[in-house]
Amino acid sequence: MKKLLPLKFMLLSSLFIGFVSCDNDAKSTINISDEKRLIEKTINNSIGWAKEKDLKLLYSAIANDTAYLEVHPNDRVVKGFEEFRKSEAFWMNPDFNAIRYQIRDLQINISKSGDVAWWYGMLDDINEWKGQPANWENTRWTGVLEKRDGKWIIVQMHFSFASK
Repeated sequence: MKKLLPLKFMLLSSLFIGFVSCDNDAKSTINISDEKRLIEKTINNSIGWAKEKDLKLLYSAIANDTAYLEVHPNDRVVKGFEEFRKSEAFWMNPDFNAIRYQIRDLQINISKSGDVAWWYGMLDDINEWKGQPANWENTRWTGVLEKRDGKWIIVQMHFSFASK
């Protein structure tokens, strides 16, 4: 019986070390630069789709489920994909015209597991409604992405304006 205790200890130690090393290896197996480029493309698609009114591009960039969350500067909170889709009436209206957008100071971070990322940046979203400016300028923009089935999608976004 005394001979079994050291053997059990060695087996348990080996298992523990194996689990810890697997966790640490998750991020080292991905190319961070490549992943950040893919993430940046997803972020750009989530705003750049509007120029051509390409809903397919938009919906490929965000989570199409009930967990999707978006917070706007005017205290509007969008919960879930179906609620998000209600804005189609505005975006697809011929009176809405996306002019251009610019993202500045984009900072992207990736989790140790390599399947979650978050970002921060400043957004200028220049648009018209019935020929009049309808812009979000100097907008703080943060968000969270999740890698699902090998593809980065946005699961949460938050927009805010600095108080003047």
